[in-house]
Amino acid sequence: MTTKEIISTGKAVLGIELGSTRIKAVLIDPDHKPIAQGSHTWENQLVDGLWTYSLDAIWNGLQDCYADLRKNVREQYDVEIQSLAAIGISAMMHGYMAFNAQDGLLVPFRTWRNTNTGKAAAELSALFNYNIPLRWSISHLYQCILNGDEHVKDITFQTTLAGYIHWQLTGQKVLGVDDASGMMPVDPNTKTYDAVMQQKFNELVAPYGYPWTIQDIFPKVLVAGQNAGCLTEEGAKKLDISGNLKAGVPFCPPEGDGGTGMAATNAVKQRTGNVSAGTSSFSMIVLEKELSKPYEPIDLVTTPDGSLVAMVHCNNCTSDLNAWIGLFRESMEMMGMKVDTNELYTKMFQIALEGDPDCGGLLNYNYVSGEPITGMEEGRPLFVRSANDKFNLANFMRTQLYASIGVLKIGNDILLNEEHVKIDRITGHGGLFKTPVVGQRILGAALNSPISVMETAGEGGAWGMALLAAYLVQNTQNQTLADYLEQQVFKGDTGIEVSPTPEDVEGFNKYIEAYKKGLAIEKSAVQNK
Repeated sequence: MTTKEIISTGKAVLGIELGSTRIKAVLIDPDHKPIAQGSHTWENQLVDGLWTYSLDAIWNGLQDCYADLRKNVREQYDVEIQSLAAIGISAMMHGYMAFNAQDGLLVPFRTWRNTNTGKAAAELSALFNYNIPLRWSISHLYQCILNGDEHVKDITFQTTLAGYIHWQLTGQKVLGVDDASGMMPVDPNTKTYDAVMQQKFNELVAPYGYPWTIQDIFPKVLVAGQNAGCLTEEGAKKLDISGNLKAGVPFCPPEGDGGTGMAATNAVKQRTGNVSAGTSSFSMIVLEKELSKPYEPIDLVTTPDGSLVAMVHCNNCTSDLNAWIGLFRESMEMMGMKVDTNELYTKMFQIALEGDPDCGGLLNYNYVSGEPITGMEEGRPLFVRSANDKFNLANFMRTQLYASIGVLKIGNDILLNEEHVKIDRITGHGGLFKTPVVGQRILGAALNSPISVMETAGEGGAWGMALLAAYLVQNTQNQTLADYLEQQVFKGDTGIEVSPTPEDVEGFNKYIEAYKKGLAIEKSAVQNK
């Protein structure tokens, strides 16, 4: 079949991911190859001290993204999307969306970026003997309870952004197991919320007299390959405002961007891992066994099929670096130069490899927002040098790249050095790896490991979500998700591997020790500005 026939007969599969700065839709054919895409750029807003996206922004963005996809399909293939083989929705994990009996949003959506849940997270971590991060949904809920927020008594449903979109399109209050594991801990044996912890939480909040239990208000958990409902007539109109898309399309379980990253990098098998590096960064290492004890910098989540994953999540990655690149572009344009932004990024990344392995003593803290792993409730982007440091462009850019993954290294050093976790393959994806070799060498130096990047890395989470949707309808051989990805999607391709030099590894280790000592400077900046 031609691509046009695949689309016109409804055999294409759609994945949509609502990321922090972009909503992206990817349409794939039965061979899992992208055939069209659409996107919409957006930004979160700081409202009343909390990071949020409005419901209008969510729906306008989703509809604009889908309209952009339709436009791309018409331009390429002169055909209209009327039906699809399957759809999958993913979005930034965690956060807080609470609804009442009339399906009304009780308070504005609170994203993963908020760090106002410290007291709740600490108390729940002690109660469960399990690391409960600040951004997890259970932390947000309990913090609202501790704050005495009036709306809590009216909650009838709480979910994530992906779960919300999926519910509105299908009518089903369900969640993929990876995204669910960012709401509260999941038992890898039962592949749903940990029953003992649910009971402990219910007993903890019982004195408040709410008319619900956690089982009442959290979505049902599903694993990859399970049917999660179909597109309703109302949902079709919400997604495609042109009215061309027909109802009845099956949906796979909605997932978080962690799960889609694992799928997109073929990293759902034990002893594999992936690192996503964009606006935020996180590493996901699929474990062979549980860790010996809880660690505050390490979240335990799951793969989309329910295997335990050690996740190190950092709120900040490339935002500060992007701001500096913007400053360089502005200065060049002031001099009358015509600047190609992609070329500028490439040149600035490449010159970083000419810098000293330890950045010549320079330090950078890329904290646009708070960073829980290093104990920062708020962020202040900060560049630090002394008079004797080697201050040149190469070292400056190398410092920016080191800063982008410095916190990620601190978290992963626990896994590698204290828990002795074994990793066969790490795959990188996201904006940090768009320039060949550079991001791989920098990340490899941080983790002292070879880093692979696949040709498909640029497709990102939306493509990974499309793969999970394809797994729902194309897994005719009843393969595990890991085998399906390995044999049907990637067919043995592990990408292009780059190893760090011993000098790079030694230099990054020297840098990170200075970085840790300099955190006192960052803390002072937060306190005094």
